[in-house]
Amino acid sequence: QVTGHLDDCTCDVETIDAFNNYKLFPRLNVLLESDYFRYYKVNLKKPCPFWDDNSHCGMRDCAVQPCPSDEVPDGIRSGSYKYSEEANNLHEECEEAKRLGAVDDSLSKETRQAVLRWARHDDSSDSFCEADDIYSPDAEYVDLLLNPERYTGYKGPDAWKIWNSIYEENCFKPQNVKRPLASGRGESLIYLTKWVRVCVEKRAFYRLISGLHSSINIHLSARYLLQDTWSEKKWGPNVTEFQQRFDEVLTKGEGPRRLKNLYFLYLMELRALSKVLPFFERPGFQLYTGNERQDAEMKHVLLEILHLAKSFPLHFDENSFFAGNKKEAAKLKEEFRLHFKNISRIMDCVGCFKCRLWGKLQTQGLGTALKILFSENLIEKIPESGPSYGFQLTRQEIVALFNAFGR
Repeated sequence: QVTGHLDDCTCDVETIDAFNNYKLFPRLNVLLESDYFRYYKVNLKKPCPFWDDNSHCGMRDCAVQPCPSDEVPDGIRSGSYKYSEEANNLHEECEEAKRLGAVDDSLSKETRQAVLRWARHDDSSDSFCEADDIYSPDAEYVDLLLNPERYTGYKGPDAWKIWNSIYEENCFKPQNVKRPLASGRGESLIYLTKWVRVCVEKRAFYRLISGLHSSINIHLSARYLLQDTWSEKKWGPNVTEFQQRFDEVLTKGEGPRRLKNLYFLYLMELRALSKVLPFFERPGFQLYTGNERQDAEMKHVLLEILHLAKSFPLHFDENSFFAGNKKEAAKLKEEFRLHFKNISRIMDCVGCFKCRLWGKLQTQGLGTALKILFSENLIEKIPESGPSYGFQLTRQEIVALFNAFGR
């Protein structure tokens, strides 16, 4: 059902599928498994800036804050007393959420040493300027390969609340259209379909957020916990879950549109990769891990991917963005920036560490793509050698950009 032309683009679904599956994705996978791209520094302990989360010790919260053992009745802990079925279920849910939602932050000794070298390298290099949060004592490096994006049991009202906040408070949309929460299990939001005099920029912003939502839902459906016994845990595709979110009939026609928004997001990030080539092509730029041979190999793979991105024949034309009145364009651009900043802050309210990790990483990746598209003039002025003062990307932004695109 997802075929043909994409709105606001000159491209179609089939062209993207062929280009991605046979040319780009295999190379990108090699890059994302390398040391430079698998370690991401993140602060998962920032408090939610928008609301207090004081709900009881249940599944949703355990993934964030492990249940203190003294809050669980002794009888449930020891199993020696027969408590109510509800209390037993609560404890089991709690344990499951702790297990599935917890982030594995173990790093090998070699990696810890490399991490220290990265920090020194980034500090001494003109190519990077670190965001303040990275220096927070709560920020830690996480191995993304040890913490794949998959189903963690995080669903229901808390998950809806996050997406509702993102859409209602941050998405440009006609004022008279509300997007109520759906009551069906696993279903997210009723997506806005009526575009009433919405300019291309605001429509694009909404579609990027919808595409990000689709991407996350696809990964949760594709890596669903199918079997959980003492002997083995088995993740795999859950077709029913996928259909509930994307089937044309079950979603009253919305599913295929949601998936098309994912293609739109792909095109936007692909365009950013094609534009940022001059920054990475400079001889002075290196993917520094301390292993010179591997660093040179990975830079070669990186440039191969960027040249491939540039060769894509049907790119999204970002020149239609902010092309009108200069004053209006500047105002819109600032609106974009503030809306997006707000969305990245909402990610600190996600009640599951693993979901929060991938949410923060993907919003930073998309934010970096937008930063690149809005900085075309600065990128064109980057000198071939020496520092690039006008346009910078931190290691964090680079890792987030490519991992978000990989998703």
